[in-house]
Amino acid sequence: MKRNAVIPYALIAVIGIALVIVLSVVGIGQRDAIQKADEGGGEKQEQTEGGATADDPEAIFENNCASCHGADLTGGMGPDLTKVGSRLSKDEIKDIVMNGRGDMPPGIIKEDAQAEAIAKWLSEKK
Repeated sequence: MKRNAVIPYALIAVIGIALVIVLSVVGIGQRDAIQKADEGGGEKQEQTEGGATADDPEAIFENNCASCHGADLTGGMGPDLTKVGSRLSKDEIKDIVMNGRGDMPPGIIKEDAQAEAIAKWLSEKK
């Protein structure tokens, strides 16, 4: 007796269509929750483009600086920052963070509050 090859394909298609419908319905509920959070329904904190809060210098460093200076501040493409506070003042560090220096391009951190937070944090590394 021959088996009909269309039945397994039709069954897979029906399951696939049902799965798409179920995921769409679930997604609508999630979309509403995301909209409420964006409108201020959730915890309100100023966030950066990378998701770091403006007052968390370690998160700012991780998102903007760690790729060149290393996650542990020991350097890589960029110089070692483990003892940068003993060489540079907070204002000098902030100037470098905002305007660049040497191979470091300007504008990596654009917001003044973020630059201030990371400069204060790095100036304490002695």
